[in-house]
Amino acid sequence: MAKNAVMTYQKKLGKIGETIAEKYLEGEGYHLLERNFNTRFGEIDLVMLDENCVVFVEVKTRTTTGFGHPEDSITPLKLEKLENAALLWLEAHPVSPDDWRIDVIAILLDHQKGVKNLQHFINTS
Repeated sequence: MAKNAVMTYQKKLGKIGETIAEKYLEGEGYHLLERNFNTRFGEIDLVMLDENCVVFVEVKTRTTTGFGHPEDSITPLKLEKLENAALLWLEAHPVSPDDWRIDVIAILLDHQKGVKNLQHFINTS
């Protein structure tokens, strides 16, 4: 597969995962505030509201565990970048609640059956 084709596939897979995560969280009572917030530190996939807590959600989606589970790609450096991006979002939205956290949604997909496994890691920072 050509490099551009791989990138396109990964972007599609990421968007599918973000949609699944958003629906899952809404089913859990969360409310969407923003999708794909871009900063110089990177992108926050989903910004959700859980009662009075702003939740910054990183979504990791894979179709195989050959390179590890989806959550394995969340490194301390990635968490630091997410935290910095979250602080920028909070700065840009001064009316937001004081409580906030970073969650990770790890999704393993099966091409035939859809979601094989979804894990929600709460307050990973």
